[in-house]
Amino acid sequence: MASVSGSSPPALKNTSKIRQDLRLGVGVLGFVVLVGTLWYHWIERWPWVEALYMTIITLTTVGYMEVQPLGDRGRLFTVALILMGVLSIGFMVNRITETLAQGHFQEEIRQRRWRKQMEAMTNHYLICGFGRIGRQVAQEFQAEGVPFVVIDQSTDAIHTARDLGYVALQGDITLDATLMEARVQKAEGLIAALPSDAENLYVVLSARTLNPRIRTIARANTEEALQKLQRAGVTHAISPYITGGKRMAAAALRPRVVDFVDGILSGRDRTFYLEEYELAAQECPCVGQTLRKADLRARSGALIVAIRRADGQLIGGPSGDTLLQPGDLLLCMGTSEQLRRLSQLLYPLH
Repeated sequence: MASVSGSSPPALKNTSKIRQDLRLGVGVLGFVVLVGTLWYHWIERWPWVEALYMTIITLTTVGYMEVQPLGDRGRLFTVALILMGVLSIGFMVNRITETLAQGHFQEEIRQRRWRKQMEAMTNHYLICGFGRIGRQVAQEFQAEGVPFVVIDQSTDAIHTARDLGYVALQGDITLDATLMEARVQKAEGLIAALPSDAENLYVVLSARTLNPRIRTIARANTEEALQKLQRAGVTHAISPYITGGKRMAAAALRPRVVDFVDGILSGRDRTFYLEEYELAAQECPCVGQTLRKADLRARSGALIVAIRRADGQLIGGPSGDTLLQPGDLLLCMGTSEQLRRLSQLLYPLH
């Protein structure tokens, strides 16, 4: 895949070099044919057709007899013509064989397929950094069927991502050109999982400049970096060390709760899922109704665990008298079928 930092991957460079060599070989062969034809026509005084025919059978060494008798000068020229033809044709055969053996044409086909995938990307996520955290995020996105692009500067990391079937872009993520090639303007969100706090902050600021509506989730290694990322406007700043410590403590104190939460938040073989739905006055017919009147639980089977108001107020375990308001964020739990029915009730036009 193409690199955006001013250089191309080795496979593409090799393909370009081979194309240049093949063009050179074809050009040399055409020049040899022209020289041979002109010699036999002007020096030997043969008609154009016989001159071209003699040149072709000489270069291809098919072993046919001479079109017309040749003197010593003509035979010496024919010997030279044979040598030039063998060298030029042999050069092209060598390059074609090398190309097929090393799979450069296949790489170019993969490049074109990848370009089409990139051009079709919309409402996707950018995973910046394909280390241990980035790989785990990619696995979860793949399990959820979420479109995403992996971006990393390491050739090994990109090869690993492609081997796993991910759309991957090699380049310097701190450059705007890289973000634009990954279609950040059309992206839904960005995961900054680089090992450096400074790079994560820089990437978040660049992405928000190019796409003000993008959701940004960034990794922070220290408490100070966590605060700086939050001040920079990152949607969610997460410290693997702080979060990991809290999870370990929770697993020690409330292991069954942690197992249940893990089971509904991630993984391929889940029975229950947690999902969020934002209510819009123009799209949701339930806005302005109480939960009892909307009867979402009975009609869909999904459980509304909590409601977050537009002003940030969190209502846990809402009652039937709770009024649904524009901008509310519903946190719901249920099976995939229950959540699908709930989505149809909340967004019938979609």
